[in-house]
Amino acid sequence: MNRLTKNVQVLFLCLPLVAPLFLAGNLAARNKVLGTVKLEAANKAAKDSGIWVDGQYVGYLKELKGSRKIMLLPGLHKIAARQAGYDEFTQTVRLQPGQKEVVTVLMKKNPYVRYGNETAQLKIGGGPERAAVFVDKQYVGHVDQFNGIGQGLLLTPGKHHISVSMPGYESFETEVTLRPHQKLKIKTNLVQKAKG
Repeated sequence: MNRLTKNVQVLFLCLPLVAPLFLAGNLAARNKVLGTVKLEAANKAAKDSGIWVDGQYVGYLKELKGSRKIMLLPGLHKIAARQAGYDEFTQTVRLQPGQKEVVTVLMKKNPYVRYGNETAQLKIGGGPERAAVFVDKQYVGHVDQFNGIGQGLLLTPGKHHISVSMPGYESFETEVTLRPHQKLKIKTNLVQKAKG
């Protein structure tokens, strides 16, 4: 058994079979078993859309390139992209060993989404910056989008459930009650899950 085969066997034993694998360097370059999915943005909204592979959040589109490419076991996989105010994009891909598949993500505005005239602003700071942010169980973006100058999440006044999560980390959840024109900042640093 050569060194590469041994490394791949160990890798498969340590990771769930349905989870996307992010590999870099020599192992990925020589691997003939895994397929690769490359994501391309067809419009500006797609670049910051969150990406799910087989139901697991893996990051936002513009960061999933280079050493963070998506490598998957052969078989059928569902790719989904979500962004607040847009219809969900989904595409199913069937990968063969070593196959490279390009998925072009096009986000279309949801014509039924309406925003009120009175809003409140929520900023979210902390890390990791690529963690997914959910408001009332709907994906709205990643932490980095709601932390800088001129950035913030506009919400309708009232009670909202906020969740920040990322694979490999403990999720953060809280509820906020916002008044019209209020500005609020939440800061959280997600803690890595203990390896068991």
